[in-house]
Amino acid sequence: MSSSRRMAAAVSALAVVAGGLVSAAVIGVGPALADHCDPAEATASPTQSQQQQQRRGQETQAPDGQDDQSSQAPDGQDGGDQQQRDDQQQNTGQENTGEQGSGGGALEPAPQPEEEAQEQAPAESAQPFSRRRNTPTPSPTASRQPTEQPTERPTGQPTRTATSSPSPTNSGEDEEHNECADLGPFVTDFIDIRQVQPSNQFDGRRGRNGSRGTFVSACGTNRNGHNNPDNFIVAPGVSNGAHHLHDYVGNLSTDAFSTDESLAASGTTCRLGDRSTYFWPVLRDRKVDVNTDDPDGNVGQVLRPRSVTLQFRGNATSRVSAMPRFLRIITGDAKAATNGGANARAAWTCTGFNNRITTKYPLCPRGSQVARILDFPSCWDGQNTDSANHRTHIVFPGEGGACPQGTRAVPQLRMTLTYTVPQGPSYALDAFPEQLHNPVTDHADFANVMPDRLMSFVVNCINRGRRC
Repeated sequence: MSSSRRMAAAVSALAVVAGGLVSAAVIGVGPALADHCDPAEATASPTQSQQQQQRRGQETQAPDGQDDQSSQAPDGQDGGDQQQRDDQQQNTGQENTGEQGSGGGALEPAPQPEEEAQEQAPAESAQPFSRRRNTPTPSPTASRQPTEQPTERPTGQPTRTATSSPSPTNSGEDEEHNECADLGPFVTDFIDIRQVQPSNQFDGRRGRNGSRGTFVSACGTNRNGHNNPDNFIVAPGVSNGAHHLHDYVGNLSTDAFSTDESLAASGTTCRLGDRSTYFWPVLRDRKVDVNTDDPDGNVGQVLRPRSVTLQFRGNATSRVSAMPRFLRIITGDAKAATNGGANARAAWTCTGFNNRITTKYPLCPRGSQVARILDFPSCWDGQNTDSANHRTHIVFPGEGGACPQGTRAVPQLRMTLTYTVPQGPSYALDAFPEQLHNPVTDHADFANVMPDRLMSFVVNCINRGRRC
């Protein structure tokens, strides 16, 4: 009898051990994603992530039913183990010097051997996603809803209707094992540039009375490392008012506390004494495991532009007049993913494909670079250097390129920024957390601090059809 009992106890113990092994195997099915949050590896769909956000929002919703988004200062528009990281860095090159691999190369992701992928254990350094998605500190500046709607758009209205199928390994997976899934961007936010239809509508035709000249202000590519998450135009006096990092060229002093006087007294990276300030959100390599503690979820290695072209252009139907000094202009909408496309101005392409414009992140062929094209409004009301929503004092030309009644044409700024990016859908804009790094949120800012004499030279170049 005692022998039978010992046999039963042994069988039970074996069952318990076997059950534990099965449970451990089941728990280990869903791999923890690395802190770098590469969109190519995060396979959850936008729909799945939005549902997660909705659930979180319902848990933390204020009594009046409003979330904390409206309290954020607007921007105006504005890991795996060490061996895995070393392999990724070899594939992408040296990001700090802008020499990643060969050209764009975005359509040929670096191969991952199946045996190596199976042997890699979940990273011990990966922390729960909430570690990097703390709610940003609300700024004193209230969110302003723009009222001016551009009448001319280079591309169609952006949407978030496209969804990707979630990976089977993510179904029912614990949220902490999918820490990058609701960070964005998503694979559906990228597009092969060769699938974008060519269009000749981005640059309208110049009429007989139009101004055809151009002036380029050479200001470098921010090699001096002038970066901060401020925006003195839409969130003056608020540190981290943008909740994402900006690249600056031109004026050396620009930060949250800049004034007309401080800008006028500062040095500049531009030639010919142009003290204007030009800035935009940085682009990041999401394959690189850095900046992982950022409270706004802007993770990855900052990519410095390979080129920055600041070109002032004419008007399609008339001559241009001088900009007033200290005129402030914004373009795009940093919250377009939630605000809608009324003020969105994102325009992405690849070098060599400039007639193919998209609102998605482009995947470029090898040897081609990612390009951001940011056009600014150019029809000034003739009186104000700024307005309450930072838009109504200067608007975009209307249909056909003419300025609306009551406004006059001034030189139109076009920023063109090019980048060498990592292979595959593995790069993203800095953004407000709730915008999920959507490419439609691309935007930029400018304040004119050119000496009057230089502005007169710019106007003459444009009106006389010269290239300066």
